Amino acid sequence: MCSTVHFTSAYFFNFHVKFSKALNSQCLLQDIKQRENAMDRAGVAVETKNWPPFFPIIHHDIANEIPIHAQKLQYSAFASWLGLIACLAWNVFAVLTESIHSEDVVLFLLAVIYAISGCPLSYILWYKPLYCAMRTDSMVTFGQFFIFYSMHVGFCVIAAVAPPIIFKGKSLTGILVAIEVLTEDMFIGVLYLIGFAFFTLESFISIWVLERVYMFFRGHR
Repeated sequence: MCSTVHFTSAYFFNFHVKFSKALNSQCLLQDIKQRENAMDRAGVAVETKNWPPFFPIIHHDIANEIPIHAQKLQYSAFASWLGLIACLAWNVFAVLTESIHSEDVVLFLLAVIYAISGCPLSYILWYKPLYCAMRTDSMVTFGQFFIFYSMHVGFCVIAAVAPPIIFKGKSLTGILVAIEVLTEDMFIGVLYLIGFAFFTLESFISIWVLERVYMFFRGHR
């Protein structure tokens, strides 16, 4: 008899625990849903990370969030941001090769610093502000874009030249360094020339984007 009572008590206790957990989970889901509805009513967008698709780290949805007349320009700016990432990635590879050849690890460390700082900072300082400006037509965010994107253009031009008085030696694959490296090692010199071509193309694209965004901005004022 006692064992039956004990079994019944344990059964109801376990049922109560499971029911309480399910109830709490349901309440939590309802609370989250209510918060999302409240934010929607307040006009606050809930941004979910969706890019890159294989490992989402940022929210990016030009097709659904940017006005149709501004989408082409936003895609162009996006291409220039991806282009910068490609330039810095190739720069790391080329400088790594030269660093191994010349046994100078400082060159490689500088190239890595350019990459790990340039990629996120470019997104935070000028690409995201332009993205927000296109959505909200905010003069402040447009201003932030113009300031930091102009600095981006300047960096690309300097990187394409790579004068040794500004950056240490061969840490950037500019034309001056490429010519010097080419006389020492043909293979590494070609890598530097490709990097020079990347930075040059990025410079022209960025100047074009800056001009188009300025014309877009003036057309809305």
